[in-house]
Amino acid sequence: MTKRIEDLKVIENKRLKNDFFVLRLSGDNKIPDFKPGQFVQVRVDDSRETFLRRPISIHDVDYGTNTFKLLIQIAGKGTEKLSKLDKGDTLNLIYPLGNSFSMPETNEKVLLVGGGCGIAPLLFLGKYLVANGCTPDVLLGFRNSARIIEFEEYLKIGKVFVTTEDGSMGETGYISTHSIFSTQTYNRIYCCGPDRMMKAMAGYCKSRNILCEVSLENLMACGIGVCLCCIVDTVKGNLCTCTEGPVFNVNDLKW
Repeated sequence: MTKRIEDLKVIENKRLKNDFFVLRLSGDNKIPDFKPGQFVQVRVDDSRETFLRRPISIHDVDYGTNTFKLLIQIAGKGTEKLSKLDKGDTLNLIYPLGNSFSMPETNEKVLLVGGGCGIAPLLFLGKYLVANGCTPDVLLGFRNSARIIEFEEYLKIGKVFVTTEDGSMGETGYISTHSIFSTQTYNRIYCCGPDRMMKAMAGYCKSRNILCEVSLENLMACGIGVCLCCIVDTVKGNLCTCTEGPVFNVNDLKW
């Protein structure tokens, strides 16, 4: 897929709970046919402390309005600057970047697993699956109910299960301990979130011969395989997360 460097317009900056926000973007050109799992590299302008672009997952796509969304968590000076963008402001992107999740076979049962801001690429993935005849279950994990975001959006995809570390919503504990794993059987699990969570899911899937793909959140500077700062150790050697990923089959990762 051809990469673009374009100035896009901010159609909406929607603040969610705590330090999360969603940017809805559009441009003069027709947006590309994104694949679930792909990401963009965002340039942060007018910030003396931010020199590198920020990698952000494609959160949602609406071809009817020629717009797409980025779900972002404020984690430093760059993302804080992005959180202050107003409607009508311009944002420069390199996109679409990276590979995508593989698609399930007919009648396979699918689970989407996301923790914290790692839920970002799973909304578009879920909608893509539904459009192609697969209705997945969704399992989301957060520290507490005050940090739960986009819950209603995921309800539009399928059945949603929740864990919170303090038990303020859903089941108490971590994603990997949710009772769904003792009551349901899945053929494929797609996952994104903290490394500890993804590694726990990888171990679970390997022990049961379940296909599992994870979207890695490695730091990236260029997004096109030049800077080598996003290298991941795999059974095929060191690979760039930005070009060979960010989606990997867990059997290919040396975890």
